[in-house]
Amino acid sequence: MPVEGSVDYFEVYDILLSFDKSFLVVDISDNCDEKLEFVLRVSQNIQNCRVLVLSDNPSVDLIVRVMRAGAKEFLPLPLIKSEFCDVLNKIHNSLFCVAKKDSKCRIISVFSNKGGIGKTSIASNLALELAKISKEKVALIDLNFQLGDITTFMDLKPSFNISYMLQNLDRMNEDFLLSTLEQYKRTSLYVLADPPFFKQADDITPNQITKLFTMLKDTFSYIIVDAEASFDAKNIAALTESDLIFLVTVANLPALRNSQRCLELFERLGFDSDKTQIILNRYMENDEISEQDVESVMGKKIYWKIPNNYFTMMSSINKGIPVSDINPDSNVALSYKNLALHLTDSVYRNDLIKKYENIL
Repeated sequence: MPVEGSVDYFEVYDILLSFDKSFLVVDISDNCDEKLEFVLRVSQNIQNCRVLVLSDNPSVDLIVRVMRAGAKEFLPLPLIKSEFCDVLNKIHNSLFCVAKKDSKCRIISVFSNKGGIGKTSIASNLALELAKISKEKVALIDLNFQLGDITTFMDLKPSFNISYMLQNLDRMNEDFLLSTLEQYKRTSLYVLADPPFFKQADDITPNQITKLFTMLKDTFSYIIVDAEASFDAKNIAALTESDLIFLVTVANLPALRNSQRCLELFERLGFDSDKTQIILNRYMENDEISEQDVESVMGKKIYWKIPNNYFTMMSSINKGIPVSDINPDSNVALSYKNLALHLTDSVYRNDLIKKYENIL
């Protein structure tokens, strides 16, 4: 069903609801904001409707907005027949065929080799915000094999843990995977808990970690890893598999020196410099050690600053509730939301620039 010009959106919405499966084409060359709001409503509420958006004035910013609204396909006008046919085939297959999902998963590890820096808070809140924003499946993996806190931070009592999953890798499929991970409330976030006993952690091998990530990538769009504060072989395997490592630090000399050593080790491991990015946690503008001082010590720009908000964060941790549920308008909750937006925009932009580099 094409949507263009002046339309009755309520009528179109009701028609789409009447079908088991549907395909919607929306030309946003005019009335862009209004039509994108309609696309968002359809994508959020009509699960088996696929949306193709068209525009005669494509730009990276516009296409990012289209993807955020939930449309997975975009084509510039005038249409090229071969491209249009490819999209039609892709949409047909997604609606009527059981096909293996192309892996476009992004693995992000949150790491610090010093405790008490706040990496678990960052990992859990970031994962939830990514699930809310992207509407795609997000896995949150607790790789703190000895003293993991993810389930405490999110007030979960999972039936299974990573040790159980690794023992059953050979029989793993998507249904088994999703039944083993603990779904967080009614979101698209799934949590894989740390093993409850030390002995179980000892039996886990680096090869199992690598194989686990390979399987998770077929199901999830984002994997957020709360990495262990160590450089043992299992943790290095996880960091090696990661597309991005958030090295968390705070503005004091012991933490900065530890982070310096981490950067040096990552370089020796052969990690690309862009793979590791600095997150400055508990940031205060008038801190004795300034943002510029941190960048000078680290020899690297700060990727993101998360503001200091002791009372909101402690309330979140003590209640096992994300900061966005404690106070969605707080500076720290908005920072997590904007970090997730920044990440999804970066992914969209990189993919779209490659796809449409001959058009834009």
